[in-house]
Amino acid sequence: MRGWLKRIRATIGVGLTWAAVWGMFGGLIGLIMGFPEYGFDVALFFARQNAALGFVGGATFAALLRLTEGRRRFDELRIPRFAAWGGLGGFLIGAGYVGAWWILAGVGVEAADAQWVAQATLLGAGSAAGSLAIARVTEDRQLLKAGAETADVGLSSEEKRRLLGDPDVTIT
Repeated sequence: MRGWLKRIRATIGVGLTWAAVWGMFGGLIGLIMGFPEYGFDVALFFARQNAALGFVGGATFAALLRLTEGRRRFDELRIPRFAAWGGLGGFLIGAGYVGAWWILAGVGVEAADAQWVAQATLLGAGSAAGSLAIARVTEDRQLLKAGAETADVGLSSEEKRRLLGDPDVTIT
């Protein structure tokens, strides 16, 4: 049971991290696009919208990653493959969001829809690559901390002599 709780907590953590990044990006886009005309309201709308989609994308990515790459350590994973998984997830989230708007609003394909899907794809790929980079740094710090605790153990002089050979003995 503990393993499942740890996995759920990790999935929520990835979702929240992606939500923060996507929300900040959406808020920045909202400020650039609509601030002169609408003020901060449009920026807040884009930030909330992107944060919600980022959470769904991050949690979905974490769950799919667990299913597909669950047996591998972070140092065995490659950033391009990780980014490809994230990009695929972002594409699916973006296409699903746009598709839902098409169904609910009854509108056709517009350039803004394609832009939104491309934005979600790039955000997914970037978020996945960033997640792996952060995970690797965290894992390296934990290994360094564990290594510092065992650095004092070392080899005795007798163990060094047996391992390296007796330095006084010359081989002819």
